[in-house]
Amino acid sequence: MIREFDAVIVGAGPAGMSAAIRLRALGRQVLVVDEQQAPGGQIWRAVETVAATPTGALLGEEYRAGAKLADAFRRSGAVYEPGTQVWQIEPDWHVYMSRDGKAEAVHAKQVLLATGAQERPMPFPGWTLPGVLTVGAAQILLKTSRQVPAQPVWVAGSGPLVLLYMAQLLRAGGKIAGWLDTAPAGAWRRALPYLGDALARAGEINKGLKWMRELRGAGVRRIKGVREFRALGEDCLRQIEYTLPGGGTQRADAQVLLVHEGVIPSIHMTRALECEHAWNAQQASYAPVLDAWGRASHAGLYVAGDGAGIGGATAACARGEIAALGMALDAGALDRTHAETAAAPLRADLAGMLRLRPMLDALYPPRPNIASPADDTIVCRCEELTAGDIRKAADLGQPGPNQIKSFTRAGMGPCQGRQCGYTIANILAEKQQRPVAEVGFYRIRPPLKPLTLGELASLDLEEDVKGAASK
Repeated sequence: MIREFDAVIVGAGPAGMSAAIRLRALGRQVLVVDEQQAPGGQIWRAVETVAATPTGALLGEEYRAGAKLADAFRRSGAVYEPGTQVWQIEPDWHVYMSRDGKAEAVHAKQVLLATGAQERPMPFPGWTLPGVLTVGAAQILLKTSRQVPAQPVWVAGSGPLVLLYMAQLLRAGGKIAGWLDTAPAGAWRRALPYLGDALARAGEINKGLKWMRELRGAGVRRIKGVREFRALGEDCLRQIEYTLPGGGTQRADAQVLLVHEGVIPSIHMTRALECEHAWNAQQASYAPVLDAWGRASHAGLYVAGDGAGIGGATAACARGEIAALGMALDAGALDRTHAETAAAPLRADLAGMLRLRPMLDALYPPRPNIASPADDTIVCRCEELTAGDIRKAADLGQPGPNQIKSFTRAGMGPCQGRQCGYTIANILAEKQQRPVAEVGFYRIRPPLKPLTLGELASLDLEEDVKGAASK
């Protein structure tokens, strides 16, 4: 028989764990599913096993703080099923998922999406070569198995994660050949209007300054104002080439290149459910439209954490608890007075945590040319399509992203457009001389993740339908 829960939470990161703890304290029956094998999300990945080790010490106090929350989550009484992929969610809140090669549908009265963020896709010439990976991927290797590149690495990009990872890498004994800082000139001038609000989060600013001091102390070579770069090699990365502010180019030998241009909300599930989304011009990305409780535009659906808007781990925890209170309020498990009273300090803390965000967005905007790659650059690696292929298809009238998908198969591969969606939209916007917000994004269809025929065959649809009909 199909399993029933008051709430299903997708994601066991800071937001998902915090929401589950609060909902369980309010007596709600909760199922938490997550693709990872242990709680923590990306930011606290493997925290239960790593926090108390030397690796945990070099990752910093912010990382180790996740161990306490993970312990509270384990003891909360929520049903937790790691290693689970959600591949479809129906608007009546039937959630379809696969685990250990078998598929299942469960039914919930409410669903909370706590799927976090993803690194901003940034295709450039040579980005598919072995030896090129994202800073986030390199940090995962450091967290889970303390893997440190044997050779000095080149880092290209900007933002807090770049600074944090380079500091962590140096502490772990790694070496940095050079940092191609892609932050545009005049960053501090752009950030000045937000300085007053940011000073209220002086502790966070001091962290960034501390990381910079670590880099300077280690003699890390910083090349400012890099506008473009490319990875060169036949079978693997051999060299990098980068363009300086004055327009000149330089080359350097390289065996590892780590790239990063910020993070953006993960929106595939909310797009698949056709929720309302809004364009965030500062972060150059979409985010779901939510109310003060984290409710999306469909009754019974909530979003928390960085999937609701980039804010970091502590903000995600607050958003998770606020969403849990809203869910309990809507379900009648909590009256409005108690819900508002409990939410007030959380909202105050959240507002304080987010005061730094506008300054960070001003300091580290994505490069203007990040989504306008050269014609020979692969932009959809699943289907091996180049930017030139997309531009040729874009000449056929005035197509939108979904027409381009039909013409070229861009976005139909295993990643389902997660890596190419924004690039395709930006290329179309450039060709059509329209804002990206007008061009839009792919229409997302299930399955949201790759699904085998064996998994699909294991789903007893007849039993599920009978179970749903009897409710």
